[in-house]
Amino acid sequence: MTRLAATKARQEFADIVNRAAYRGERTILHRHGKDVAAVVPVEDLELICRLEDRIDIEAAREALKEEGSIRWDEVKKGFGL
Repeated sequence: MTRLAATKARQEFADIVNRAAYRGERTILHRHGKDVAAVVPVEDLELICRLEDRIDIEAAREALKEEGSIRWDEVKKGFGL
């Protein structure tokens, strides 16, 4: 994984994007030594989104088990939807 100052990344942006897109390279951008962002292949982002969705679904399932939870179909029915 490459780590690059944000100011240098600005100068090399097209190359960084191409390396992510075509070589799967991840680049961490930093300012004053602190990591602030990353350029990653879109496949990495899609994986992160799928993982977040799984975590959210599991949290929702756990919440539905809690006492006093109301199912979405019951809420819609209550509003005549």
